[in-house]
Formats: sequence, structure tokens, C-alpha cells
Amino acid sequence: MTAWILVIIGGLNWLLVGLGGFFGSNWDLVALIFGAWPVVQWLIYIVIGLAAVYELVMHRKNCKTCSSGSAPMM
Repeated sequence: MTAWILVIIGGLNWLLVGLGGFFGSNWDLVALIFGAWPVVQWLIYIVIGLAAVYELVMHRKNCKTCSSGSAPMM
């Protein structure tokens, strides 16, 4: 559940980065909150990235729909 929440937070942050780019602004929340501490900012990005890798690898095992065989294969 923690990995899923981190992936959602990361996805929403990338949404804001993209939208901010269209409006000529920087809406990267991690950078805005932790910009004074770049090492903390990098660690947050690494943790969110590792959560995404975990979800990618473990999804089929953890997903009830995928593990039941009723979902179509991609």
C-alpha cells in the first residue's frame, strides 16, 4: 500500500510539472518544499522511483484481477 501511495504522489507531481511547463512555471512540489535540501529532494525521488519499480515487478502477484487470470494479457 505504501508503494502504491508513493507512485500516486509521484504521478501527481509529474502532472504538476507538466502543467507548470505549459504555463511557464515550476510546479514541482518536491522541489518547492525541499528545494533548500537537494539531498533530501534526491532521496525522495529515489524512494518514489523504487516504489514504482516495486509496483511494476510485484503488480501481477498483488493484483487480484491479474492473479485470477480474468484480465487480458498485455
